[in-house]
Amino acid sequence: MSDEASAGTSTGNAGEGDTSQRTEPSDVLVETRHTVSTTEGELAYTARTGRIVIREEELKDDVFAGWTARGELAVTAYTLDGEDGAPDRDRPITFVFNGGPGSSSVWLHLGVLGPRIADAGEPNEPTPPPYVLKDNPETLLRASDLVFIDPMSTGWSRAVAGGKPKDFHGWKKDVEQVAELIRLWCTREDRWMSPKFLLGESYGTTRAVSVAERLFTQFGMQLNGLVLISSVLDFGTQNFRFVRFDEACLSSMPTYAAIAHYHGKHEGRSLREVLAEAEEFAAGPYRWALSRGNRLTDEEKYEVAAQLAQLTGLSEEYVARCDLRPEHWRFCTELLREEGATVGRIDGRIRGMLHSGIAEGMDSDPSIDAILGPYAAAIHHYLRAELGSELDLPYAVFSDAIEHWSYKEFEGRPVSVTDKLERIMRANPHLRVRVEYGYYDLATPYAAAEDMVAHLNLPDQAVDRFEHAWFETGHMPYIGESSRIEEAEGITDFVRRSSAR
Repeated sequence: MSDEASAGTSTGNAGEGDTSQRTEPSDVLVETRHTVSTTEGELAYTARTGRIVIREEELKDDVFAGWTARGELAVTAYTLDGEDGAPDRDRPITFVFNGGPGSSSVWLHLGVLGPRIADAGEPNEPTPPPYVLKDNPETLLRASDLVFIDPMSTGWSRAVAGGKPKDFHGWKKDVEQVAELIRLWCTREDRWMSPKFLLGESYGTTRAVSVAERLFTQFGMQLNGLVLISSVLDFGTQNFRFVRFDEACLSSMPTYAAIAHYHGKHEGRSLREVLAEAEEFAAGPYRWALSRGNRLTDEEKYEVAAQLAQLTGLSEEYVARCDLRPEHWRFCTELLREEGATVGRIDGRIRGMLHSGIAEGMDSDPSIDAILGPYAAAIHHYLRAELGSELDLPYAVFSDAIEHWSYKEFEGRPVSVTDKLERIMRANPHLRVRVEYGYYDLATPYAAAEDMVAHLNLPDQAVDRFEHAWFETGHMPYIGESSRIEEAEGITDFVRRSSAR
C-alpha cells in the first residue's frame, strides 16, 4: 500500500484532543490519499477521518431558536478517485456500523470491508502481539464508496461539552443521530443521486432497518439495499431474560448442536445432518415439550431430555436439572467443563479456559478475548499513523452504553423493528436485502433470524427481494481467512447487482 503525505483538514482545526478552548464545535476531517492492490487491480482512493457535528432543531416557547450542537460523531470514509482525482458521485455509497449497542465500527471496518484489515489469525489460532495491518484485496471499495460510523460514545464519538451522552443511549435517539449524519453526508457530498446501502451487524441490523425507515419517512430518502449480518430484528425470539424464555431455547438449540458438532460431540456425522435433526427436533418434540410446562410427565421429560442431551452435547442429568431449558451463557460454560474449557458466545468455535471447575458461568467470552487485542491495536495505529488523525482521546472499541440502553418506545412488549422492515419493503419495490447467518453464533442464533424473515408480513414479490447466506462461522463471518473472502465477495456482488439501473 502506498500513501501520499497530503494530509489536510476540511472545516475546523485538525483533530485537537483538547476541546476546552472550543466554544462551538466544528467538523474536523483529515484527508489523505492512498492506493491498494485488489483482486480487480490497483485502486486509488481518498480517505477522510474525524468527527462531524450533529445538530438538532431547537424550539423555545414554540419559537425556532436555531440548530443546537448535540454531538460529534466519528466517521472514516473512503471514496474512489476518478480520473481527475475527484470522486464519482454516481458510484454506490455504503454506510456501515456495528452493533452492541455500544460497539464501534472497527470490526467491519478492519475485519472485512475497508481497504486495510487487521490480521487477527484463525479461530483458536489468534495472531500474537505485536499485531499488523495488511491490505484487503477483497475490499468493498471495489464496488462502493464507504462511510464507517461510530455511534455516540463509541470510537471517538462524544457528546458536546455540557451534553449528556446518556441522552443518546437509546433506540430512538440512536436512530435519529445516525440518520441525521447520513442525511448530512449525502447533502454535503452531493450523494442523493448515488445508489445507497446500509450495512449493519448484530444490533447494527436493528439500527439499519430503523434508520432506513426514518430516512424514508422523514427525508424521503430511498435505498438500494440493506446488508444484515447476524441479524436481530425481533428480540422476543432470543431473549433469555424473559420470565418464560422458551422461544430463546428453541432458537438457540440448533446452534448448540452445531457447536457440539464442531467440538467433536457428533463423531461420524456431517454438520448438515446434525442441523437437520436439530431443526426438526426444535420444531416438533422440543417445542411441544416446553409448551406443556408442568403438565409434562416424568417419562415424557426424560425422553425429550435424552434427545436434547444427545444433540447439544450436554449430559442428560444437566438437561433434566435445568428443566430442558439450557441458557446460552451456561451452555458455553458447560459443554467442555470436563476439559476445563469454555466455548465462545460470539463464536462457538473458539475455546477458552474455565476460571473455576464449579463456575456457574464463564467469566468472559473467549471469542471476544481472542480478537479484541488485534483490532484495538490496529485501529489506534491506523487512524493516526496512516490516516493522519491527531485526536488522542481513547478510542472506545466498546462503551458501557448497553448497560443502560433505553427501549422505552417498546415498553410492555418485546423490542421488534420488523414492522419497519415491512414498511420500507412495501414502499420501495426496488429495495433488496441480504441476510447473513453464522451457524456457531449464540449472540444472534441463525434459527431466530430465519424465523423472523419467515414471519414477515410481505407479499411474495417482496420476499423474493431477500437473499440469504449461511456461514460455518460465528457472529462475525470474517473471522477466518476463507470465510472472510467468501463474505466479502458475496457482499460486493450484492451491492453491484442491487445498484444496476
